[in-house]
Amino acid sequence: MDIDAYLDRLGVARPAAPDLATLRLLQERHLAAVPFENLSSHLGEPVVLDEDALFEKVVHRRRGGFCYELNGLFAALLRALGYDASLHAAQVFHADGTPGPPLDHAAIVVALDSGDWLVDVGFGRFARHPLPLFSVDPQLDPDGEFLLLDAPHGDIDVLRDGEPQYRLERRPRPLADFVPMAWWQTTSPESHFTQSLTCSRPTSQGRVTLSGDRLIETVDGVRNEVRLLSPDAIHLAYRVYFGMTLTRLPVPPGESPLTSGAPQPDTALT
Repeated sequence: MDIDAYLDRLGVARPAAPDLATLRLLQERHLAAVPFENLSSHLGEPVVLDEDALFEKVVHRRRGGFCYELNGLFAALLRALGYDASLHAAQVFHADGTPGPPLDHAAIVVALDSGDWLVDVGFGRFARHPLPLFSVDPQLDPDGEFLLLDAPHGDIDVLRDGEPQYRLERRPRPLADFVPMAWWQTTSPESHFTQSLTCSRPTSQGRVTLSGDRLIETVDGVRNEVRLLSPDAIHLAYRVYFGMTLTRLPVPPGESPLTSGAPQPDTALT
């Protein structure tokens, strides 16, 4: 891995030591610089869970991704920097409070001298700072109050503002374990990733999200939404808010990207 190129993507200098302060900075910068997005599903692009392919997409093409991509690649960076970082599967809770299927999500656990810490840069709105897995107390974060509770079989339930988010496995997983579920998430008409189009990242005052032609900005708790009326305006929003210069726009849900001709991998540059 070209560590310096990845750190440049995050706007971070090479750290002196793999400690908690550096981990916190890396997580904050990753969330701010690399958007959570599912554009590949709407561009006719395959999602390849291979570290080289992910590096090409996120670092060289300056794109984002979803959980398996972002946490898979970030875990590799952390290991390259000397951290003991492993991927862990999670079941995302449904609205009715029941957990979803196994391997529905991938998160990172980093082992430090102080204990194990949950790191997640691929869940959309989530904690901006590492969460100690060994703490049973509520944990305040810029994006909410988090609580980690014991669950069956030694798993951990993660709650934000009292709402269950996901159930985390304690056993580590290789990135390859997530390939079948990643394929389902990006291709099945029943997956919410194929039913919706999103590109989102936190900001210093809230969050910015581009969903098709809807640009949504939350500033100090106030939500503002505008409709972008032309393809040029949408291209500009991707470039200004997410640093991505797309060669073509993703196709909205309900329309197959394959109808516009053979898909080519998109590029995104600053």
